[in-house]
This record gives sequence, C-alpha cells and structure tokens, in this order.
Amino acid sequence: MKVLHIGKYYPPYAGGMEHFLSDLHCSLNKFGVKSSILVHQHESFKQITETVQENIYQVPILGTMMYTPVCPLFPFALNKIVKKIKPDILHIHMPNISAFWIMGLSCTRHIPWIIHWHSDVVPSDIDKRMIIAYKFYKPFEYHLLKHAKEIIVTSEPYLETSHPLSLWKDKCQVVPLGLDPLRFKQSNTQIKHLWGESKYKVLAIGRLTYYKGHDFLIRAASHLPDFKILIVGEGEKREGLQKLINKLGVSKRVKLVGFLKKQDLHTLLSTCDCLCLPSVERTEAFGLVILEAMCFAKPVVASNISGPAWIIKHKKTGMLVHPGNAKSLAEALKYIMEYPGLKNQMGADAIERFNHMFRIDIIAKKIINIYSKYCHDGIEK
Repeated sequence: MKVLHIGKYYPPYAGGMEHFLSDLHCSLNKFGVKSSILVHQHESFKQITETVQENIYQVPILGTMMYTPVCPLFPFALNKIVKKIKPDILHIHMPNISAFWIMGLSCTRHIPWIIHWHSDVVPSDIDKRMIIAYKFYKPFEYHLLKHAKEIIVTSEPYLETSHPLSLWKDKCQVVPLGLDPLRFKQSNTQIKHLWGESKYKVLAIGRLTYYKGHDFLIRAASHLPDFKILIVGEGEKREGLQKLINKLGVSKRVKLVGFLKKQDLHTLLSTCDCLCLPSVERTEAFGLVILEAMCFAKPVVASNISGPAWIIKHKKTGMLVHPGNAKSLAEALKYIMEYPGLKNQMGADAIERFNHMFRIDIIAKKIINIYSKYCHDGIEK
C-alpha cells in the first residue's frame, strides 16, 4: 500500500501537527505502508527539495499570509509526485489551503481521500481577520469534506463541537494523535541554567500567536513569587508579550526563551515541575505538547477546552482551568506545587495514560485499519 500525506510543514518546523506527521510516517513504514509526504518548506528556498531516503517532498513558499503559506508551485509539485509514486490513498492533514488543489487535479480525483482533521479554522474573536477569511475558505472546505471517504478527528469532544464536521459525522472516526517517545533525547548543554535557583519550575511550549494565551500565563506570574516560568517558542506576539512582562515587573519570573532545538526542549521538559498550556480558543484542538509532558511524567495545567480537556484527567494527570483567567491559572499551579506527593502521583498517572492510549504505534495501527477499507495491498498484519 502506498500513501501520500499532504501536510503543511515538516520538522524541524516547530509544531505539534508536524511532529505527529513525522512520527506517523516512520511508524507506517515500519508496518509495511509505503508512506510519502508532500509539504511546504518553512523557509524560502528556490526549488523543490526531496529527501529520497525518507520520501519527503518540500515545496518552496513565497511567504505567509494569515498564518498560511503562500505556495503557487504546490499544484505542480502535487501533480508531479502523484504521477511519480501512484499512491493508493491520499491522507490530507487539515487545515491546509494548499490541500484544496486535490479537487482541481485530474490525477487526484479518483484516489480515496482520508481527511485528518487536526483543527477547525476558527473565526476568532481575537483576530477578527479570521472571520472574513473563513467566508472564502468555507466553500472549499465543504467540498473537500463532502468527497472524503473518511475523516479522522483527534478527540470525541472536538467532533461533537465542530460545526464544519456536523454534516459528516457518519464518516468521522476518532483517533487521537500520538508520538514516539524513543525520539526524545536530552542535550548535554547547560540549558538547565535557565531555571536559576527558582523553587518551582513551569514550562510553556508553543508558537507565540493569538490563541495560545501566553499573556494570561504572564499575568498569572504576578501571583506566583516563587515560580520561574519559561516560555519556549517564536511568533508574531513576542514583542507584545515582552512588553507585558516588563509592564508587570515579572522579568525575573518569566523568560521568553525563543526557539530551541528538540534536545534542549526535552532537557527542560525533564527538569520542569509541570507544563502549562493556557490556550484560549478551540484552535488548540489537541495539544501534542501535552503528550510530550506525559512522556516525562509531568502533570499539565491547561485550559478547559476541547482536546486538552479530553487528554488531561482533571486532578488525576493535571488540572483544567477556565480559559483566559489568570487568577485561576495561578491557583491551579500553586495547588500542584504545594503538594509534592500529588504532583508526583499525577506524573505517574500521566505516563501510564500515555502508554495506554497515545504511543504512535497504537495510533498507526488504527489508521492502517482505516486505510485497509480502501486498499488491502502491502500491509503487515
């Protein structure tokens, strides 16, 4: 069986969707699926690149607009690669505007489409431009969903609350995201010095963008004098977040670390007390970073929204708080830290839940079962 994944980006681009795609690609190949990937380059290059050994194709972009890669070469690359590898299945990871080209190419219309629904395109109350943009996006999204064979959704709560999927629930299946803990390698650097002599260590990981809620974590720091909070990631909100840190006078408690190599990030995960995911909109459909924390037996404090609320068992593997409430966020972090026995038990329960539900090989087998409905060739049973 040959499967072509159509995604947005690929590592080293820092994103949960991208790292899931990388882990899934490797796991599928291990089970006998010939997996290939077509994505955008996350930086501007002059030509299409191909990693032959891994069957990964990356198409150059002109830049980004409205959080979306601008890629006029994508349909040409898609047409060329489909004709080259002749896939039995197209596995389309959404949201991704470039994926709409499969509806316009004759070579892709008769291949079964499996849609992987990572997130709705949410008409945001924070970024009003998304409301206008979605009006143009919606007709293409509808057509894609209508003609898909099956739709993979990452959690039951997200399926139940997704407006775009409400018409197509009969062809939706819930399969959570997963990851491969074997790729986690810690660095030998002195990255741990970033914690300083702080009593409690809280880590936040994610793009510095409108729906991640980092401003509420920074405001929560005003109520957390014994805490050190490291925020890892880059994005368009960095300057505004730094101004807020300076304004609130919490520069000794909160540090914007920027982008880190995975080894350094894993070192911080292994040395923190807990992870915090303060997202404020359901654009945060899952939160793969929660699984990374679970691998390191760390409790997670997160907003009570869709996917994160499904992954985390409240007061068992972490704490859930009302989104956009800095005071509640601070109280939840204090609650975990003031009871070391509770924190350790939450960490132990978290890694147990991960091993039972979220290891990438478990997820890959479920996805192969979906593929097998439309192609039975070349699968290791």
